[in-house]
Amino acid sequence: MDLTQIAQLLDQTLSPDGNVVRASTDALDGLSSLPQFPFALLSIAAQGIQGPTDANFASSRSASSKSSSGSEFLADKEDTSCYPVRVAAAGAIAGLLENEYLPPEWLPLLQVVISSIGNEDEENIILFQLLNSIVEAGNENTAIHIPHIISSLVDVISKSIHPILEPWPHVVVRGFEALAVMAQSWENFMDEEVEQNDSSEKKASGQAAIGRALSALLQQAWLTAPLEAEASPPPSCVDHSSTLLRSIILSVTGRNVIKELKLSELLLVWADLISDWHAWEESEDMSVFDCIKEVVNLHSKYGVENFIVRQTPPAPAPPLPQRSIIEAISAFVSEVILQYPSATWRACSCVHILLHVPTYSGETEGVRLSLAAVFCRAAFSCFKGVRSKPSSSWKPHLLAIASCYLCHPEAVEAVLEKEGDGGFVAWASALAFACTHSSEVGLSAKSEIKLTVMTLVKMIERLLGVGNPSGDLLRDCFTSLIETSIQLKELDEEMEDEENGEEYDNNEEDNDEIEIDDEESESELEETEEQFLERYAQAASALEDGIVEEGDAEDQELEIELGNLEEVDEEKMVVSLIGRYHQVLIKRQALSSQLVSSFTNAYPDCSPFSHQYM
Repeated sequence: MDLTQIAQLLDQTLSPDGNVVRASTDALDGLSSLPQFPFALLSIAAQGIQGPTDANFASSRSASSKSSSGSEFLADKEDTSCYPVRVAAAGAIAGLLENEYLPPEWLPLLQVVISSIGNEDEENIILFQLLNSIVEAGNENTAIHIPHIISSLVDVISKSIHPILEPWPHVVVRGFEALAVMAQSWENFMDEEVEQNDSSEKKASGQAAIGRALSALLQQAWLTAPLEAEASPPPSCVDHSSTLLRSIILSVTGRNVIKELKLSELLLVWADLISDWHAWEESEDMSVFDCIKEVVNLHSKYGVENFIVRQTPPAPAPPLPQRSIIEAISAFVSEVILQYPSATWRACSCVHILLHVPTYSGETEGVRLSLAAVFCRAAFSCFKGVRSKPSSSWKPHLLAIASCYLCHPEAVEAVLEKEGDGGFVAWASALAFACTHSSEVGLSAKSEIKLTVMTLVKMIERLLGVGNPSGDLLRDCFTSLIETSIQLKELDEEMEDEENGEEYDNNEEDNDEIEIDDEESESELEETEEQFLERYAQAASALEDGIVEEGDAEDQELEIELGNLEEVDEEKMVVSLIGRYHQVLIKRQALSSQLVSSFTNAYPDCSPFSHQYM
């Protein structure tokens, strides 16, 4: 069968003869088996979705602009269903794209698919799958059209949104998924463009258009409930909605944009939705955590109403949650820590962000106190379940509690004591152990070590305040502080050497260096393999014990964000502590002379106090 015969069959698809429809379907299904795919085949397949027109994409562009409903495209005729032809056409296009037979123009193809989306769930599934395939296959060729396409797709989806319906119609659910894919593709594309060229204006204008369209969609979905309604919007598409909300946030360039896009209102609803969302066992999408990070950064940069303290809106106003944005987010984070081990690392990383990135005033410090208590209780509850055997699963819980402790040590100590099982002493001893056995627990990143040093200093100050300078816990904490401080200093020096490394001036020295580097790299490779095998064995053991679930491994490399704590000079904290309490700390603690010597070399300011110990 040649192209002319295929085109003739397609032109007859509106005939009431069901045999013709079946023949057209067979023709389209046969496209993927042909040895070569000229672009004409792709055009003909697109007509199988759009309907019989002249076989070129110029006509499909004009046709798609005339309608946003699938009812005018290859519609069923009397008793004859053209559904098989439309499905076969979509499959043919997907097959052509998969085999890298790409159209010279992408926008008409995108318009044809979007304008064909209607109210038939089965057909929409295929069309949305095809839409995602086109976006992925086109890469930068389709990315440049995403702002326009998102607006068109929002228009289609908005016609099926009804805030009081639960669950949402299938076309809305699939539409949110497609929008999330497009928003992420646009972000990836523009990040590459900005790196290669000066496309900042193009990115800003495109992102602004995307932000306006997505904000209008979420406003319709979340903020249009009747005033007398008491129920919250349906918890549909929370993961994809988070991606869309994050894309809206990325379009913000000032406080006026936050108001125009109604971001405060949208964030209140979104935070309330995720606080009562229990779908982690069915979804592996972690977009909620990415959105949390952007929300906090947005507030830190511009300030967002209702973020820390919920303001009472003037009447009349649509029903909105009573909790502030950060309170609702924190409820979600604590619930994830307690209930979903596969997301523990991500949730604990949010603890640091929520406690230390925002700026709390004297009036709002009470909110941070309540957040620290909630996070501490959740993290310690989970830690009790894994404390029997040191492993990397200790780290997120120990560090989350450490962040809470730095905010309000007295409150955290009280919470830990109420939790039982050793309470404060159990956590403090485990943190001290993690510092001296970092290979087992995995404290390695600078931010982790910095947080631990600051926590140990605060802990030692409070232990000395209770008048027990000879206790085992104080000795363990001080020893760990010395070792961790040395480790942090060495890490700083290594990073400085890497930044300010000097190059050799002649080839002979270069060759010598290459030989040395080769020898060292081989040695490092052997060490890395050993460390890998050790970690692999620990992970296998943890899996057997049910400690680690799938998804944890890739999250363990996340760098924690310390926010305002980044400005703290931990070296001054250590030196100040030694200066004030050196007689108790240096004389009464059993430190090896080698450890004291290493500490003195790393911190020369402490040498007057430590030389008496040598």
